[in-house]
Amino acid sequence: MPELPEVETVARSMAPLVGRRIVCAEFRCRRVLRGADPQAMAARIQGRGIAGVRRYGKFILVSLEGGGYLVIHLGMTGRLLLGGPAGKHTHAILTLDRGVLLYDDSRQFGCIQFSEEFPERVARLGPEPLEVPFEDFAAALKRRKTRIKALLLNQSFLRGLGNIYADEALFRAGIHPLGVARRLRRDRARRLHDAIIAVLTEAIAAGGSSISDYVDAQGRKGFFQFSHRVYQRTGEPCLVCGTPIRRVLVAQRSSHFCPKCQKN
Repeated sequence: MPELPEVETVARSMAPLVGRRIVCAEFRCRRVLRGADPQAMAARIQGRGIAGVRRYGKFILVSLEGGGYLVIHLGMTGRLLLGGPAGKHTHAILTLDRGVLLYDDSRQFGCIQFSEEFPERVARLGPEPLEVPFEDFAAALKRRKTRIKALLLNQSFLRGLGNIYADEALFRAGIHPLGVARRLRRDRARRLHDAIIAVLTEAIAAGGSSISDYVDAQGRKGFFQFSHRVYQRTGEPCLVCGTPIRRVLVAQRSSHFCPKCQKN
């Protein structure tokens, strides 16, 4: 699933849409629309100008002139593409006054919705990882008895952080994924806070991680996958100490870690 760096990269690559107008909208899949009527959805946005595009957690918000938002979640395999031909997995086509925006999704786990107000499901998400002050982060950790990896995946704790970057941040901070959040000493909490910001910033600069079929709206792959230190490296030597990377399930998700560098 695209995580914060990938979604941020897609949102930035959609910047050319700002100022363009939606001439025609075609929706081909009710599942992606979460049951909304395709024709009614199209009628609500046709003729509207695009005022802005931004990321909020793992969501992309396309704000429209006159009010309202297109709320897009890419799910596992969703892709927003500027231009190109529609294919068998294209479920939405927005024809603009200049160009076209396609939504492709082979597994149909993503969604596109329209909201007149700032979407409630988005507003309920936790703070932005790149902006949360350390004191707020440390205080929130002390209130949680859960495993630290599970907590980092909880979107009400931090929005946008996912499996890849939680693993990478925990490795950089030297913290075991099964560690209990409230037991982290202040210095270790500081290292984790700094590691989250560092790994997300580096990943955004690299265009995200193209592990499966992720590309940005221009069709470009990311290359941060070449900088992964633990994620999906089970059995390979740790790049710091040489100990084989191990894998454990936390909150039903695979977690990759170095048993020597990351202490519980």
